[in-house]
Amino acid sequence: MGKRLSKIYTRTGDAGETGLADGRRVPKDHPRIEAMGEVDSLNSQLGLLLAELDEQQGRWPGLGELSEILAPCQHRLFDLGGELAMPAYQALEAREIARLEAAIDRWNAELGPLQDFILPGGSRLIAQAHVCRSQARNAERRCQQLNTVEALRPELLAYLNRLSDLLFVAARLLARRQDRAEILWRAASPPA
Repeated sequence: MGKRLSKIYTRTGDAGETGLADGRRVPKDHPRIEAMGEVDSLNSQLGLLLAELDEQQGRWPGLGELSEILAPCQHRLFDLGGELAMPAYQALEAREIARLEAAIDRWNAELGPLQDFILPGGSRLIAQAHVCRSQARNAERRCQQLNTVEALRPELLAYLNRLSDLLFVAARLLARRQDRAEILWRAASPPA
């Protein structure tokens, strides 16, 4: 990855196409570009969650652990985006999926079983974790759409799936660490 941007605008995309690292030009709504955009959006939302975690760390014990687990995910999402931009490039490793699974298992042991459906909210941190979770699902869907046209490595799809699981558990853990009750879903009353 020795090539760096020295100029931000090139005008080559003004007609609705963009270039991939392998030299191909594709429409900006190509499934590969859609997938890259969703991964980028997820990374941006995750950055917001991490910034909020850092700001709140002094108020709530145990938030540092969440930052330690989630911060590397930004780097891995950048790797994933690199793989989408450069199909021959392979950076994301299966051990990253195992790292997420270990955190999920550890956090779930602290939380106990989920008793009901929960709604996103309770605090800004909890809500932002859910925004990240839903964005991870969007990225996963876009990557799956691309996968039907151009095969992706299974690790990419598994990583996004596991990351969305991790973010759901992180939202629950944030509620516990902030001493907030989870907002339980209440079904609409049937018509009388």
